[in-house]
Amino acid sequence: MRRELHVSKRKVALVAALTAVVATASLVVTAVGSAKQHDVFKAAWIYVGPHNDGGWSQAHDQGRLAVVKALGSKVETTYKENVPEGPQVSQVIDSLVKDGNKIIFATSFGYQDAMVAAAKKYPDVYFEMATGYKTSKNMAVYYGAGEDSIFLSGMAAGAATKSGVVGYVVPFAIPEVIRHTNAFALGVQATHPGATVKIVWTNSWFSPATEKKAAQSLKAAGADVIGQNVDSPAAGQYAESVSLPWVGYDSDAQKFAPKQWLTAAVYDWGVYYIPRVKAAMAGTWKTGSYYGSMADGFTKIAPFGSLVASGTKSAITTKAAGIKAGTFKVFAGPLYDQSGKLRVAKGKALSLGDLMAIDWLVKGVEGSAKG
Repeated sequence: MRRELHVSKRKVALVAALTAVVATASLVVTAVGSAKQHDVFKAAWIYVGPHNDGGWSQAHDQGRLAVVKALGSKVETTYKENVPEGPQVSQVIDSLVKDGNKIIFATSFGYQDAMVAAAKKYPDVYFEMATGYKTSKNMAVYYGAGEDSIFLSGMAAGAATKSGVVGYVVPFAIPEVIRHTNAFALGVQATHPGATVKIVWTNSWFSPATEKKAAQSLKAAGADVIGQNVDSPAAGQYAESVSLPWVGYDSDAQKFAPKQWLTAAVYDWGVYYIPRVKAAMAGTWKTGSYYGSMADGFTKIAPFGSLVASGTKSAITTKAAGIKAGTFKVFAGPLYDQSGKLRVAKGKALSLGDLMAIDWLVKGVEGSAKG
């Protein structure tokens, strides 16, 4: 599974890698030998879903296209889509290396072991692992604070609900998704105190049919707003069909639900991809661990839909400014879990390491943290 599966077992390693990033706001560096000069430099991406899925993979592909726009004829890019998280990944990587690609970006956590093996097998190729935590001389990892922009999208959902019940479609019960769910719920509660967030697990990153069924079940359970942490716009298309406001994820998917669209937490992967490809081309690429933020433009919220009131927009803009300035922390205490236990005291906040291993849901979320 993508994005930090089994991370709690390796919390120490991950925290060590990411703490350095937060402290220095730059890549942890260990130089790799200079890249050979070619007339055209080849770079490749591996996607777990379709390149035009309307979500996660599409956002990465937009990052790839940003590289093309920035570097023009100096670079040749390619992508492999719908690649399962299993043995097939190794075959895809071998093929990409054989075709002359000198930097490979793998965009789903389940690719990590294959990427580690490939980095050892091909020391003259640069490997980049999205949402991973294992680095080596020629392998780096990258992701970012999506939880911050997800909180803001939750504020839009909270302001839109009349019943005080918001539905949230979620993929896997792993730390990444749990912290995103918590951030969304806290955002909902910021604009609608006392509101609850009901969750339904799909156990898939990209499964339009399952996501639609999840949205249907949430509506049946009383939700009058739908949000998601999965990759396709299926939940939004259903929301549009039954006139329920919708919060998307990963990409600006307003075209799929033009009347019911609120906003979404989105990623600008080009912020990372462009300088990394440039560095690889110049022979100055260095390994490291990157955790992007709203401050550096890596994550933000998509344009608002017509249902978002001006007062809500203003409140979200104010919170966004606080996040960027570091004066507002999404996971600042007091925070209670579903059982009412105090998890974060007033005046304290969860650390990055805590977030990378979180396994509990905040008060107001209805559903199991175990999936």
